[in-house]
Amino acid sequence: MSKLKLGTILDDKPVKIAVELPAAVHRNLLAYAEAIARESGQPAPDPAKLIAPMIQRFMATDKGFSKVKRAATN
Repeated sequence: MSKLKLGTILDDKPVKIAVELPAAVHRNLLAYAEAIARESGQPAPDPAKLIAPMIQRFMATDKGFSKVKRAATN
């Protein structure tokens, strides 16, 4: 089985943002939540709770964004 990029979803104080997602993205979030459930042996997380960690992971691994962010703090 392949290793997922996201693991356990931690609870954190959220900031509420409303977004519209394409149906295909929502279906993929549902599938990803099910994959997490299969790997962890726990119930599937709410797909909406996957969005923030996915965006966080994307930004953390985006080299271009890291350069821009570093330049802004200098």
